[in-house]
Amino acid sequence: MRKFLVPALSLAVVIPALAAMLVLGRGTPAAMAHGAAHQSVPLALHLHHGKNSTSSNWSGYANTGGRFTDVKGSWTQPSASCSSGQTAYSSFWVGIDGDTTNTVEQTGTDADCSSGSPVYYAWYEMYPKFPVNLSNPVSPGDSMTAEVSTNGSGSFTLTISDSTKRWTFSTNQTSKKARLGSAEWIAEAPSGSGGVLPLANFGSVGFSNCTANGLSISANPNPDAITMASNGVTKAVPSGLGGGGTSFSVTWKHS
Repeated sequence: MRKFLVPALSLAVVIPALAAMLVLGRGTPAAMAHGAAHQSVPLALHLHHGKNSTSSNWSGYANTGGRFTDVKGSWTQPSASCSSGQTAYSSFWVGIDGDTTNTVEQTGTDADCSSGSPVYYAWYEMYPKFPVNLSNPVSPGDSMTAEVSTNGSGSFTLTISDSTKRWTFSTNQTSKKARLGSAEWIAEAPSGSGGVLPLANFGSVGFSNCTANGLSISANPNPDAITMASNGVTKAVPSGLGGGGTSFSVTWKHS
């Protein structure tokens, strides 16, 4: 077991908002500008891989050491607390790969700060491709559910639902490079061209009904509680597992 895991990262290049409208045609203008500026990327600076890890960009839970073909989870959309003029980001998602592998197949939501104003939207991403932002409305307090599944041969179905707003979005995607090496339920500080971006103050996000291959986090191999920290500053912390190993929360600590 390696103590230090630093996967090769290809961080997003910042694209002007107009170009984003052409490339990410599903999003609203505000959401598209945000999606073009950042990506959810593989786990970075992962220290002490095991039951309690530290990462510079992720907080939540992951399973590794198996072959994962279906991941599900639910969460309540958090509210972003934005100071005057602040630009910061926070993403909440479920996915396959990214921990010990260099692709990520994922879908989730954001609670961002854009020049001091909160912005909320849903998205999916087949990293290293850019994320695709959705026009479907998302608000704080909405009940979100997401699933990423694959046939194991490169075909993926990514589904995200907002039961509060009563919408569901599903897309079929392909990744021949996916190794299916991990399953995750994550709050993330996304990355841009300069590295990990400031983490928006999302307060706390509660995940529930979290399963991989039909089993709880605790019943799958190597359940790993990941704390987000960088340069000695703790940014977000997961709680212990509850609900038979299917639920937990992540609490914001610092930008």
